[in-house]
Order: sequence, then C-alpha cells, then structure tokens
Amino acid sequence: MSSPSNTPTPGQTPGTTRIVAGESAKPRRRRALEISLAVGLVLLIAAGAAVASSLNRTNDAAAAAPAATPAAELKLGYFGNITHAPALIGTSQGLIAKSLGETKLSTQVFNAGPAAIEALNAGAIDATYIGPNPAINSYVKSKGESISVIAGAASGGAQLVVKPEITSAADLAGKKLATPQLGGTQDVALRAWLGQQGYQTNTDGSGDVAINPTENAQTLKLFQDGKLDGAWLPEPWASRLVLQAGAKVLVDEKDLWEKGEFITTVLIVNKNFAAAHPETVKALLKGHVESVDWLNAAPAAEKSTVLNAALKDSAGAALPADVIDRSLQNIVFTVDPLAGTYQKLLQDGVDAGTTKQADINGIFDLTALNSVLGEGTTGTKISAQGLGKD
Repeated sequence: MSSPSNTPTPGQTPGTTRIVAGESAKPRRRRALEISLAVGLVLLIAAGAAVASSLNRTNDAAAAAPAATPAAELKLGYFGNITHAPALIGTSQGLIAKSLGETKLSTQVFNAGPAAIEALNAGAIDATYIGPNPAINSYVKSKGESISVIAGAASGGAQLVVKPEITSAADLAGKKLATPQLGGTQDVALRAWLGQQGYQTNTDGSGDVAINPTENAQTLKLFQDGKLDGAWLPEPWASRLVLQAGAKVLVDEKDLWEKGEFITTVLIVNKNFAAAHPETVKALLKGHVESVDWLNAAPAAEKSTVLNAALKDSAGAALPADVIDRSLQNIVFTVDPLAGTYQKLLQDGVDAGTTKQADINGIFDLTALNSVLGEGTTGTKISAQGLGKD
C-alpha cells in the first residue's frame, strides 16, 4: 500500500495538513462549544467577583459610618426674653428634659443671636433658640453647612421705643438708638426700616442715625440716664422701657408685615449634631411642642407666674406683673417658623449690610417637627415654603 501523497493540492499552503471536509466538522463544533462555555464561565466568575467586591465595599462603608444614636448630652442655648418663653417653660417645667430621656440636658443663656451662633458653630452648644436673622447669616456664611431651622417658637413682640418727644421718623436724624447686638434680628429690622425712611446707617455706628448694639439691661439704664434716644427691642425689654423708663412706641414691628405676622424666635440645630443624633433632635422637638402647647393653654395668671420664676432663674431678676402682661399681649407662640417671610428677612439683612445675597434653599428641615406633630391629635403639617424639607 502506498503512503499518502504530501503534494499540496491546489489552494493548500505547503507544510500544512489538508483537512478533508466531513472528517472534523463535529470536533470543531465541540471545540467551539467548549471555548464558549469556558469564556462564559470566566465572565460569570468575574461578574460574581465584581458583585462580591461591591458588596464588600458597601458593607465596609456601612461599618465605617457611625450608627445614629441618642446623644449622651444636649447643650441648649436660649435668651432670658419673653420671646424665648418656649425655652423658659421647656427647661423650667422639665418638659424638654423629660422628652430627652437618658440624654442629659445642659443650658446656656445668651443676650443676643450672634453670640449664640458663635457658640453653636464652635460646638459649645448643639441647638439654640434664636432670632431668624442670625440663623440666616450663619447659613449663608457656611454655604448651608452650619445650621438647620427645625421649628418656630414665637411671632411678634418687637418694637422701636423712643423718648416721648420723638413723634415721627423725621425726628430721628442725628439721634442715638440701640439694638441687642450687631446683626441680630432687631438690629437688622431697625437698619432696614431706617433705610426705608431715607436714612443711612453704618455697622460702625456712624451715619445719619447712630446705632449702638448694647446689652439689653444696659440699654434700659442708658435710656433712663438720658444717654439713648430709643431702641428696637424684643420683649420684655420694649415693655420695660415703656413701663419703667417712660418710653413710647414709635414702631410696632407687626405693623410692617402682612397680617402682622413676623417670626421673632426659631429653634435651630447644628447640622452635624442632627445627622449624628436624629432621635435626640426629635426628642427636643417633642419637648418644644409641649412647651408651646402649655403656653397657649395655660391661664394668664399661671403663665405669668411660671414665666417670671423662670426669668428670675435665667436672667437673675423677676419682672413686675405689668411688664410680663404687656409682653405677652404682643407675642404669639407657634411652632411654625413662618418660612414664607425668610426671603424678606434675607433682603433686610442685605440692605442692612449684615449679610450677603445668597440662595437659602435648604435652610429648613421640618421633617422631625412634622413627625412629632403627626403623632399628636391635630395632624398639622408645617410647610418649608420651598426652602427645605418638610
């Protein structure tokens, strides 16, 4: 038998073995199938590894992020003013401490908003009752990173009171006026109002009308001594100047706002604290809501007595009954921060030269407040008016 010829057939490359059709089609299909299965297996293993890696990264991130827990301590600020009555009642009657449960409550009393904001940003306090303008200013300066407004506390209760001989805005040229602190809510209100009357004021105290930011107790004494012509003040200080020093009301701030509604006091919280301890923030709000409810339900005589005792503890002295009564007539206690007024408050700060024009969308986080309100009987929901979460 002769050996197969090695002579290449036409079209066959020399040195290669000719494959005869029909002899290897099935093996080739098997090899293709085996290769496809192998590639598929490799891809499946790779995909599984990627998913496992992703899950591991997610689990690692979750393990690295601290779980939200109740705070060991809540450091709360407020002022010794009637406009901060929810804080006075909440602390003196134990309503906030009870809501906080095992979280310790410690408090610090301030004279005005900018000082409280400084303490909040420094970590000396975690939350505070404050006027809206310092809250706005902090939010703007920090580009939204510092604070959240979480509830309202009081509306109304601020007036420009002056010497009796001053009868109109025209009489204020060259006069000396006081506010609690530069950049505070009453300071901004006064500067904005004077600007609308055609006066120029400067933050250094110069201008057509001199504005000297002064501690409230010192303002009373300076007015009594004839060294001040007037002051834009919150309660009870406006009432004290009227009833104890002979001042008269030139401007009641409620007359400058639609429906007479303007926010005087809000409750704010440090954003980092809120993120770490949402349960504590909700507990604080529960005590706050109970305090506002108490103020709106208590008989006038009981309300005056309890508030006066709380003021004595926080400010060092009780007030005459007529001062307390006049103050309370000018204030509405509410958990609504009146978010619809904040664009005007911002513009007033810009006009006064104490803040910059900015986007304040996100300044409100009312979700915890609305959760607390939803657990009550009214089911009321407070709106952030497009400036945050509700």
